[in-house]
Amino acid sequence: MGSTDLQQPHWAGILLSEPLAKPTISVSQGTAIEQREMVTFYCDTKDVNITIHWVSNSLPLVFHERTWLSTDRKNLTILTVQREDAGTYQYGPDPVKIKLKSGVANREAVEVIEGSNATFSVETQSHPRPTYLWFLPNDSLPIGSLFHTTSTLTIHAMSREHEGTYRCLVSNSATNLSRMGVLNVRVLERLTKPCITPSNLSPVENTSLVALTCQTTHKQVGAQWFLGGQLLQPSEHLVLSADNRTLTIHSLWRDDAGPYECEIWNWGCRARSDPLWLNISYGPDRVDITRGSASQVVNIIKAELNSSLTLQCRADSQPDAEFHWTSAHSTTVCTGEQLIIEALTWEHHGIYNCMAFNSLTHLARSTSVLIRVIGPQSSLSAGAIAGIAIGILAVIALVTGLGCFLYIRNATG
Repeated sequence: MGSTDLQQPHWAGILLSEPLAKPTISVSQGTAIEQREMVTFYCDTKDVNITIHWVSNSLPLVFHERTWLSTDRKNLTILTVQREDAGTYQYGPDPVKIKLKSGVANREAVEVIEGSNATFSVETQSHPRPTYLWFLPNDSLPIGSLFHTTSTLTIHAMSREHEGTYRCLVSNSATNLSRMGVLNVRVLERLTKPCITPSNLSPVENTSLVALTCQTTHKQVGAQWFLGGQLLQPSEHLVLSADNRTLTIHSLWRDDAGPYECEIWNWGCRARSDPLWLNISYGPDRVDITRGSASQVVNIIKAELNSSLTLQCRADSQPDAEFHWTSAHSTTVCTGEQLIIEALTWEHHGIYNCMAFNSLTHLARSTSVLIRVIGPQSSLSAGAIAGIAIGILAVIALVTGLGCFLYIRNATG
């Protein structure tokens, strides 16, 4: 070969062939009388361009003057049956199927949970008993001889390194046939607890929209939400995203405080977040004035001259409201839930107003009470007192009708 020939491209051919289908054997009769009868075997196969080998009792069949084989080797005839012709004629292995206990099929792979034990088993029909060679993912060499004669393989504490394609080569030494079983395995992570992140840390009733996001590092997991320990039912008020990872609360109300939980899951594992409560600001609601610690709401209070008097102002609010007291006959503004008068004088007679203010909602409400100081030396006539009372009741009625709903603009607005 010259130098020119060395520079020419050379081609190598690779012959690919499909795996053979299992043949079947039919026999003219299952029992025969020695030296008097003839038995014919027929090997039926759908494959073409093949060579057929006959095996008896795990050994290649030895042909002699009493046997006849057709040209295509499909027909074997024993012309005069002898007792030594009795026995088992071999077959297999059939197509090999690998199964995985504790795994769940998902499309083209079987999934197992990280940390679990996995037992692989081979299903096939073969006689005599075949040998088994197992190949782990990314390994070109089979597992040691310990596994050569067993149809099962167990791996303890599966990890992500065990993910991949498992193969088992099943061989029948009598038929000289081998088949390969293949199984793809995916290892799923054990799920860790997700967490919920709100879009607004200080939501206000009726003015805020809040989106809760279920945060997790895991992929290919489902998600669902719980409200008050019960599975959340979506609505126009509670809207879930397409992947269920985000819950949006529209027209926020104080009853939407929670608790909220999100749960991620796959077929073998679940993990739920810690409960989340929303701190929703609202109010103040209706303002009421009571006398001391009593629960009864009052509009008019009669108190004796020189006696002490304690007024209590209440309003449902989140956070707690700030309270401011004013009166018509004084420019002094008192703060706090209580207004305490140590000793009533005639000058304390009149209307007292309490305003409740929420610094986060920027809302305020107020109400009023009439204090009537009574005593033996009252300088006011009955008609004057009645006129004052009527005027105060009119003011209270007006305040009650309007709800005394004020909007306090932010000082920076």
